[in-house]
Amino acid sequence: MSVIQANKLTLSYGKNEIFSNLDLLIPKGEITVFIGSNGCGKSTILRSIARLLKPQEGTILLEGTDIARLSSKEIAKRLAILPQGPIAPEGLTVHQLVKQGRYPYQSFLQQWSVEDEKAVKRALEVTHLTELSSRSVDSLSGGQRQRAWIAMTLAQNTPTLLLDEPTTFLDMTHQIDILDLLFELNEKENRTIAMVLHDINLACRYAHHIVAVKDGRVHAKGRPEAIVNEQLIRDVFDMECQIAADPIFGTPLCIPHGKGRKIR
Repeated sequence: MSVIQANKLTLSYGKNEIFSNLDLLIPKGEITVFIGSNGCGKSTILRSIARLLKPQEGTILLEGTDIARLSSKEIAKRLAILPQGPIAPEGLTVHQLVKQGRYPYQSFLQQWSVEDEKAVKRALEVTHLTELSSRSVDSLSGGQRQRAWIAMTLAQNTPTLLLDEPTTFLDMTHQIDILDLLFELNEKENRTIAMVLHDINLACRYAHHIVAVKDGRVHAKGRPEAIVNEQLIRDVFDMECQIAADPIFGTPLCIPHGKGRKIR
């Protein structure tokens, strides 16, 4: 069963057509990871799903409803997106940032409520940011800052999360922290998660479903064990490699050929 279904999409930036006749499914309750070379359109797909980019042709269904027929607030109650490299206003605290996630539930008649406060509190707890809630976002480390943005999306309390390169610029420890957090949200709360990752090995480790993008089309899609092989890496990334089994998780492990130092 799919949460998001894209049918015959044409997506462009200005006069530059990125995708034509694109079909896509995001499975419900799973982690989907988009992979592909820089500039291949992975972020474009996420932006169109979140209705931040209007398709020239085609439709996008969110839980069976054409998103073009939904209000912005209705979409924001069903789907949260974290774009690449978000920037918070100077001096904004973590608590203030996370509160922004409750905007879909606010109106002239519906002001800040106990339910809103509970959602913010829980988002801070899940992301382990309660003790940092009074700190300004710009004073945090990269990993803490990324968790704060994820907490904001969690405060929206949506069943589906879209994340564009959530581990960019983070060191290895913080990359694993963020991905473990997202994995737990999927496992414990059945959240549907779709994200863009550059690290093939992390994509294979955490994804239930991988979508490989190449030259304005979906080159391959499926479970990592079924589609990630030497030929896929050659086709999508123009790179020679060897695929082995991850010694801990058993998922595909990409070992690139190159000119690294040889063991003597």
